Amino acid sequence: MRISRYFLPTERETPRDAALSSHKYLLRGGFISMLSAGIYDYLPLGKRVLDKIRSIVKDELDKAGCLEVSLGFVTPSELWQESGRYRKYGKELLRLKDRKEGNFVLGPTHEEVMVNLVRGRIGSYKQLPINLYQINLKFRDEARPRFGLLRGREFVMKDGYSFHATEEDMLREFHLMEEVYKRIFRRVGLDFRVVEADSGAIGGSGSKEFVVLTDAGEDTIVCCEACEYGANIEAAKRAKPVYEEAASAFNGLIETPEIKTIEELSGLLNLPKHKFIKAVAKKAIYDRGEKVCLFFLRGSDDLEETKALNSVSANELVDLSEDDLKRLGIAAGYIGIDFPPTPEVLCVVDNELKNEVDMIGGANRDGLHIGGVEVGENHVFADLIAVREGDICPRCGRRLAYRSGIEVGHIFQLGTRYSEPLNARFLDENGRTRPFIMGTYGIGVSRLIAAAVEFSHDEKGCVWKESIAPFLVYLIASNVREETQKSAAEAIYSQLLHEKIETIYDDRMAGFGAKMNDFELIGIPFGLIVGKNIEQGYVEIVIRKSAEKIKVGVKEAVDWIKNQMGKEEQ
Repeated sequence: MRISRYFLPTERETPRDAALSSHKYLLRGGFISMLSAGIYDYLPLGKRVLDKIRSIVKDELDKAGCLEVSLGFVTPSELWQESGRYRKYGKELLRLKDRKEGNFVLGPTHEEVMVNLVRGRIGSYKQLPINLYQINLKFRDEARPRFGLLRGREFVMKDGYSFHATEEDMLREFHLMEEVYKRIFRRVGLDFRVVEADSGAIGGSGSKEFVVLTDAGEDTIVCCEACEYGANIEAAKRAKPVYEEAASAFNGLIETPEIKTIEELSGLLNLPKHKFIKAVAKKAIYDRGEKVCLFFLRGSDDLEETKALNSVSANELVDLSEDDLKRLGIAAGYIGIDFPPTPEVLCVVDNELKNEVDMIGGANRDGLHIGGVEVGENHVFADLIAVREGDICPRCGRRLAYRSGIEVGHIFQLGTRYSEPLNARFLDENGRTRPFIMGTYGIGVSRLIAAAVEFSHDEKGCVWKESIAPFLVYLIASNVREETQKSAAEAIYSQLLHEKIETIYDDRMAGFGAKMNDFELIGIPFGLIVGKNIEQGYVEIVIRKSAEKIKVGVKEAVDWIKNQMGKEEQ
């Protein structure tokens, strides 16, 4: 492809709202153009990268026996009402009406639609298992779209859904998809970790995320420094800490007027924070109604809100003021673990407090705490704490650390989360009707473009891996006005095309500096420069990743490129 006939509007200036390298270089390099907040057009270069990533994803899925379909982008809202997600999904679900006042949504994900496709069409266990997928547009009405393709409203996603007769077979497919995803991300050329994750609005009994490790990542990942344990901060676990013995010497009521925080109590009673039980009060919002939730944990720990949300199966948790608590007869700052739960008030205790003794907590009366608290087993327990750096790995006993990452894939064990409410059933080997056991598997295809740039770039621009680069060679005629250079470049270009080596030929009447700037900004793996050395029979090859420059004979140039192809994947 000749640049003189290509649509490649590169820019020298960095857009004001581009904070991340991927956003900056994809805009400046002419890969994407912003149409509206969180919505991007793909220019020819960007479309080539998107198609290459899509091709890798499709190749690996097809080899694994998955079947590609294409589902409607606009979805009848009735399906979402059947599954119970129409209200629960929140404002990210864009709702609309057609001219006949019919209610529809723009699909952010397609569990309901895929179940609707299968129900009534697969009726017997003999037709199972089956894994259907699509690579298609999605829309989520993000409140604050940012970071370019990393947090957009409209995006390209691969979403797949498997249907099974048994839980065991679903788990087999879940682990198979984990291995397939690993192959996909290796072929794209990414350094990634597979981590335990929260299932969020998708639901199900378990999930794993695939996270590209980069300093620009928006997700916090907890990783072990020694073993392969990793988890999103929302799902991370730790080994229970071993605390130094610190007898409280307090038993019964303790007067603590105006002392409401753990810091103040620790200082007043000269005891470490882990000897106290603190309460965090939240309001839980449900499809119908709301409840007050009291979460109890050790004074030295912090509440992880996603864990807390899941523990009470709510749609959302919001803060409560002291006045809110007073109206409910709850003494803010003095809430005790023996607070009596009611239909309006839920109490949940962190797992690590189970069977603890000699603790100090609120006495449920203003100005009073109580010592000698024992935490029996007659509570609702859940994992509530936010894991910190330096906590101990639950697998190997070494230290945990924080890493930044970009989520690029997520797989879920759905079970009957969607087949039950949508009444999608089959006949088992005994002739009984049963709901499908399901798994779901997603990859952010357009998100991978940005993740690849975040993972591999420098101060000059993108540095693409061969497998997803828009072209393999950037051919430059240093001075097209000089006939020797021009004719040599034309001959090399013809030879590269004959060898089916993807090449973009910079044949513009621009200066050499401008051409090199575009080569470095766009980030194509090899630059092939036809300049003054052509008179001695040489051309120069620049390896974009290392900036190494190699002088080769003009007759050997194409063979040299051919010999280098694919080496970075070996």
